[in-house]
Amino acid sequence: MIYTVTFNPAIDYVMHTGSLQPGTVNRSQAEEIYFGGKGINVSCVLAELGVPSVALGFVAGFTGEAIEHGLQAESIRTDFIHLKEGFSRINVKLKAGEETEINGKGPAIDEQSLNALFARIEALADGDTLILAGSIPGSLPQDMYRQMIERLSGREVQIIVDAAGELLMQILPFRPYLIKPNHIELGELFDTELHTEAEIISHAEKLQALGARNILVSMAGDGALLLDETGTVHRCGVCRGKVINSVGAGDSMLAGFTAGMLRGDPDYALRLGTAAGGATAFSSGLAKRPLIDELLRQLETKQTN
Repeated sequence: MIYTVTFNPAIDYVMHTGSLQPGTVNRSQAEEIYFGGKGINVSCVLAELGVPSVALGFVAGFTGEAIEHGLQAESIRTDFIHLKEGFSRINVKLKAGEETEINGKGPAIDEQSLNALFARIEALADGDTLILAGSIPGSLPQDMYRQMIERLSGREVQIIVDAAGELLMQILPFRPYLIKPNHIELGELFDTELHTEAEIISHAEKLQALGARNILVSMAGDGALLLDETGTVHRCGVCRGKVINSVGAGDSMLAGFTAGMLRGDPDYALRLGTAAGGATAFSSGLAKRPLIDELLRQLETKQTN
């Protein structure tokens, strides 16, 4: 089974206003509501691709209940821990020519609830996959991913991590199955800027030497690159379409790649990940299967050793 973790789930309330006039009453022309958080986004796109998962994390209050029920209505399994105080955050996204976001803080996570999450992690079995994505809330230790992965020591659980900076570097000695930095984050790990594909490959190889087995690097308009654990480099271009949404595209790519690797084919996984990321970028919400399939037919991959 695939498990995703979202420490700070949210209701994303999207308002289209046409224009925004500060200091006056602005009226919405249309609204949309999505249930979000990076791990939840991954679970949603996995479900769209017919791959089951279990969404773990923390919810609180009436907004937390709405998130849980909304996901279950989409046939996504959840095993959230219910916090006793606070409420899950609401993120307001104002689309008025430019997009303005006001993101909620979210509830504090107490020690008892954190231990309950650790118990769920410790119950994972050989053959399971754990996906950790995003930053850690300020109320928790910033080595939380390392603490979680340590609890799986000695088990054949595939660890997939989408994180940046020290949060990512801490987990490399545990040989995660996959990490997914973008080319900017990859450069920042080594305090440099990467301008060429050769530089990106060279620095991905450095992460591999530090423990990562597979490195998936998204490169914006230049497509994506996968350095797999055999040392083979796989490349994929970008999808053709109009970008209207940046929220969740990276999570969608991660979901598509994870689903694709169930076939054991890195090239197919890279194409499916790229198609899923593109489908979200070209949509008002997360990727849907018909568009993913359409974009998948556009893509080809190349390999070098």
